[in-house]
This record gives sequence, structure tokens and C-alpha cells, in this order.
Amino acid sequence: MRIVIQRVTQANVAIDDKIIGKIDKGFVILVGVHDDDTAETVTYMARKIANMRIFADEDDKLNLNIDQVSGEILSISQFTLYARTKKGNRPSFIDAAKPDHGNKIYQLLNETLREDFGLKVAEGEFGADMQVSLINDGPVTIILDSEET
Repeated sequence: MRIVIQRVTQANVAIDDKIIGKIDKGFVILVGVHDDDTAETVTYMARKIANMRIFADEDDKLNLNIDQVSGEILSISQFTLYARTKKGNRPSFIDAAKPDHGNKIYQLLNETLREDFGLKVAEGEFGADMQVSLINDGPVTIILDSEET
């Protein structure tokens, strides 16, 4: 699983100009699922997201996690995180999970963040063409890859 975390002051996701999810302060997470991802992968990545200390404390050090700042998450599925770009100019997405598996794992991640970590999670629509608007804070952007951690 590959996840890009962006710290934001606000964000929303729309389909056909209709907002389907929005948050204030928190994270936008772009979620790429691989065919090898399992419930174990989800648990590990959800824990990393929930405990990621990238909000400033009173000394302006990145020391607080999303729960400590009452932050929210906007979760967006993004199979393009598994693009292969080495050959040619047209990316290949053969490493991305097939839609059924990808959606199952994506939904499990959102459910785990809500139920196991008590976080508020707004979502995009899996597989849809979405417009994501956000205001980066910092900017602070972190890339998580379950294969590299």
C-alpha cells in the first residue's frame, strides 16, 4: 500500500461539481492499493497514519498527531500511486490492485481509522473521477509505502 499524507487546513472532494466529502484541519490521504495488501497491511498503515506526529506543539515542533489536534481525514483512493514510468511515456498501472480488491482494502482502511482510532474520516468515491481541492498547511507531505517500512 502506498499512501501520500498531506497536512491541510481544509479540503473537499467533488464529483460532477457536487461536494461529497469535506474536512477542516487534518490530513488528505491519497491511498494506492496493491494486490498483495491484506488486513495486516491495513492495520499497520492505519496505525502509522493515526500516530503520525506532523502537527506543531506549543514549541512549534512537529510533535502532535491528528487526534491531539482534533483533526479530520479526507481519504481519496488513487490507483495511480502504483504507476510504472520507467519505460516509455505512458504509465502502466499493472501493480495497482484490481478494483474489487482495491475497494475492499480501501474501505477497510477507512473503517479501521474510524473504529480502531476514533478518527473522523470523509471519503471520495472509489474508482470515480473526482475533483479534490485542498489548502496545504506547511506544506507537510509524507509518503508511506508498506513495502519500505
